[in-house]
Amino acid sequence: MKKTSQLIITAFAVLVSLTAQSAPTNEQIMEMMMDLKQEIAELKKENQKLKGDVEEVVEVTDEAIKSQMKLSNKSTFGGYGELHGNWLEDQKGVSDVDEVDFHRFVLFFNHEYSDKLRFVSEVEIEHSYVGDGTSGYVELEQAYVEYDLTGSTSISAGLFLIPVGLLNQTHEPDTFYGVERNDVEKNIIPTTWWESGAMVTAELAQGLSLKGAISTGLKAKDTEVNIRDGRQKSSKAKAESFAYTANLEYTAIPGVRLGGTINYQEDFQNGGTVDAGGAILTEIHADITQGPYRLRALYANWDLEGNAPEANGADEQKGWYIEPSYKVNEELGFFVRYATWDNTSGSGSATNTEYQQTNIGLNWWIDPQVVFKVDYQDQDVGAGISKELDGLNLGVGYSF
Repeated sequence: MKKTSQLIITAFAVLVSLTAQSAPTNEQIMEMMMDLKQEIAELKKENQKLKGDVEEVVEVTDEAIKSQMKLSNKSTFGGYGELHGNWLEDQKGVSDVDEVDFHRFVLFFNHEYSDKLRFVSEVEIEHSYVGDGTSGYVELEQAYVEYDLTGSTSISAGLFLIPVGLLNQTHEPDTFYGVERNDVEKNIIPTTWWESGAMVTAELAQGLSLKGAISTGLKAKDTEVNIRDGRQKSSKAKAESFAYTANLEYTAIPGVRLGGTINYQEDFQNGGTVDAGGAILTEIHADITQGPYRLRALYANWDLEGNAPEANGADEQKGWYIEPSYKVNEELGFFVRYATWDNTSGSGSATNTEYQQTNIGLNWWIDPQVVFKVDYQDQDVGAGISKELDGLNLGVGYSF
């Protein structure tokens, strides 16, 4: 800018000298022309330097953008959450349920090291608030690395979800009907169930996959030997006895998923004082979609060998459900679910402890990943169960 001003002043001086004075000599004109030429040369030099500085800044900025894009393409995050409202009347008059709960807030953090190696993690806050005297808690549900051995075989190591049932590995609220997760998978399998160990996944053929895992297992906490209470959640988990899982899934026909799982643990006691013995879970499931119609069904059964579970009928814990549904359009769907389960269905049970429950309701997807839910539940329970809850459930859920 300073050089440009000087050039203008010089040119102006030439004009003034031409008009205010007598005509200059040839020598004077030549001297003024040389001054102008020098000024122009210096301006060009300065402009060239400025152009180089700009190009350098552009190059650095471009590299920074490319670096950030490369990082963002390798690292991803997502999540889901669900708010529940339950207004249930206890038909036995013990205790009604009238509550609203932000049940789950979940975030996923994943990273791709290469085309063959990746990291997967999931962190969850349950019941909104964590503190003394509250029901809330923070959980690490997934944290593992996965490596592709071949195009059809991979191995995972770390903390992962056990491959069992329909919901345990896929349970975002927009993927299933009903406000609450079904009680069979919750109380028998028990969903959500994660362990630490290693797992191999192999595509045996088109639409046929096999997963095999060696991991930590469940642990009997008391003589009631409740399956769900046995989850150690990889928090200083006892590992005197490992668990072995095999899962087979068939998806070769579009809209059809058929599968089953066997989980075996040699010692359900796992270092504790309860004589729980060995334990084996067998589970089969189906998920069939044809046009607007969908049918989901599952059966699960635990057999425990120890004296403690046999004494109170917990040596056999089983349940099943069937869930037909109809989707009117992309936004609205209706469902009915019948479920029955019993955590003390063995011969040692002194009373009938079976649950039977029917849910009927609808899902309204205002976006493929945002859903409002409503359903009515009706329970019939055995004489050995203290509560029988009937009533309304409302919910909203999302994933991204």
